[in-house]
Amino acid sequence: MPTLFDAVTFGDLALANRIIMAPLTRNRSPHAVPNDLNVVYYEQRATAGLIVSEGTPITHQGQGYADVPGLYLPEALEGWKKVTDAVHSRGGKIVAQLWHVGRISHVSLQPNGQAPVAPSAITAKSKTYILHEDGSGAFAETSAPRALELDELPGIVADFAKAARAAVDAGFDGVEIHAANGYLLDQFMKDGANQRTDAYGGSIENRVRLTLEVVDSVAKAIGAGKTGIRLSPTTPANDVTDSDPQAVFNMVVEHLASRNLAFIHVIEGATGGPRDYQYEGTSFDYAAFKAAYVNAGGKGAWMLNNGYSAETAKEAVESGKADLVSFGKPFIANPDLVRRIKDGAAWNDINPQTLYGGGAEGYTDYPALAAAE
Repeated sequence: MPTLFDAVTFGDLALANRIIMAPLTRNRSPHAVPNDLNVVYYEQRATAGLIVSEGTPITHQGQGYADVPGLYLPEALEGWKKVTDAVHSRGGKIVAQLWHVGRISHVSLQPNGQAPVAPSAITAKSKTYILHEDGSGAFAETSAPRALELDELPGIVADFAKAARAAVDAGFDGVEIHAANGYLLDQFMKDGANQRTDAYGGSIENRVRLTLEVVDSVAKAIGAGKTGIRLSPTTPANDVTDSDPQAVFNMVVEHLASRNLAFIHVIEGATGGPRDYQYEGTSFDYAAFKAAYVNAGGKGAWMLNNGYSAETAKEAVESGKADLVSFGKPFIANPDLVRRIKDGAAWNDINPQTLYGGGAEGYTDYPALAAAE
């Protein structure tokens, strides 16, 4: 029977344990460039079986929040190289989360103040994080997007592949394609945001097309064994909905099964909310979702996320429900979360006031057990 603490290999990723650090936006990389504070933060958490980096925009157009690190500037890649070297020096593994936010952005964050892009020109009822002229940060309503032209989509696919190659060159062990939480690829897959009438809209097959093209392009660029993907079938995050998520996401994973990816990272329910969340009047069967992947021949790790405790994570792995379990906010407050779970030690409480922006406070100053005893 597998346990959370067993070493495991999926694809090209050999992990020391099955406790994964989920991607966590912290807004502490001014000018989209990782810095020395980011190096300390990730190094502190290197005992995770795998770190999935914070969302990392593939292009300036893909940027939707202030002070998040990108993968499209030479100086950003140099900064990431320091991060990956530090994680590897501690024996850890880290993948970059490839991010294009689509409509979840603001004109102040876009090249030349242009409108954000989306599958359709539908403004999200959501907020993003921007900087004022005095340098202070604040949340603001997302800007109205424009619909992407058909001839722009191959460029976006190519941008994902280019960013994947850049990530591996910067020392990442692989990448996670961000196709969740109401960002660009999720927007294309869900009919609440996608009202296109061309080859990328309408039918489910059409709506999942862009995601699969991105997967194929990234896998070709760096290898399927270094590639994972994050999906969130039912989250309402960033005002995204779908009329039949079971049909959409069962089809997605049936297609992904033949791609031989390293892992499928699933956010159950509402991101940061209840795991049993359902769209109004709609149900979702996560067991059937996984079965669709396995029955289609999928062999990548099945990673689950959203509000797991030490006990529920242990149960998920031991029962075979999950191969890996990722933790988000617990890793913010507990850099040594793996040890705390193994020893049954108490977890530090998180300070919600220091989640986004700022400096070391609430970022690198949470005590590990050795310092707290």
